[in-house]
Amino acid sequence: MTAQPFRLSQAPMMEWSTRDQRAFVRLFHPDVWLYSEMVTTQALIHGDRARFLDFDATEQPLVLQLGGSDPKALALCTKMAEDWGYREVNLNVGCPSDRVQHNRIGACLMADAPLVAECLTAMQAAVQIPVTIKHRIGIDDLEHYDDLRAFVETIAAQSPCRHFIVHARIARLNGLSPRENREIPPLRYSDVHRLKQERPDLTIEINGGFTEVEPVKAQVGLTDGVMIGRAAYHDPYLLARLGYALSDYALPDRLDILDCYVPYMARRHADGLPLHLMTRHILGLFQGQRGARWWRQQLSGRPNLTWEDFLKTVAQVREYMEKSAA
Repeated sequence: MTAQPFRLSQAPMMEWSTRDQRAFVRLFHPDVWLYSEMVTTQALIHGDRARFLDFDATEQPLVLQLGGSDPKALALCTKMAEDWGYREVNLNVGCPSDRVQHNRIGACLMADAPLVAECLTAMQAAVQIPVTIKHRIGIDDLEHYDDLRAFVETIAAQSPCRHFIVHARIARLNGLSPRENREIPPLRYSDVHRLKQERPDLTIEINGGFTEVEPVKAQVGLTDGVMIGRAAYHDPYLLARLGYALSDYALPDRLDILDCYVPYMARRHADGLPLHLMTRHILGLFQGQRGARWWRQQLSGRPNLTWEDFLKTVAQVREYMEKSAA
């Protein structure tokens, strides 16, 4: 069996990994895997499908993440994703929000591995594209490595799923907010490494706490890939540095990235999308550079920003950056 290349992904993030953010971040790395926000089956079945599913061709390779626990509904929505052109579909078994728990979505499903396996089986039977799962290392009382291993073993034995994206923190479903669940439970990378060592036949991708190049590089040989969330949103150039470190891609120029993204913004704005819904995603373009704070100040909190004022800001930051580099 041919070894799969080490996979780099940007995590699905509610209200952040929109189609416009994904089109922007694509410019930093040519083949990082991008994920949609989590979309519930009910939203897709009963809502505006184009709103949730439309994307720009430049975003590929692109994964749709689904939230749900009804096998038939998940299968239907997985087929929609394939028909829409997505490369993969991912089942969310990691979100700790109490709102989604009420609807049996997310991390609470780790307590019912047979149901998760049934969902994944139905999803994969509906399509030719791969179906994957994203989950925690545990929840509440199911917090030990043996619980994680039992969950994965059940999924692998009872479904065709072979790709597991593991957030290396347990989720406390009672007492911690979703934000606290991203920060307070300690990271246990060793559990994910052990899982990969004991199940080398499975694709095991690790998620949680990666903010720099070197810790990501250290995962090569221990896991099959790394998924990065908020760090890549706030400093998207991290993905460019990772492209250089892992694949020897040339480091792109930030101003060139801006030049590529502005025409995209113009098209979307002409279609009626408010400008601030795109500018909020590019605040981190110059993160770590002189002028980064000024750039953020010019674009933040301006719902009435005009196209003309935005272009003036672009011209000013270009002039400043070029003078700084001289």
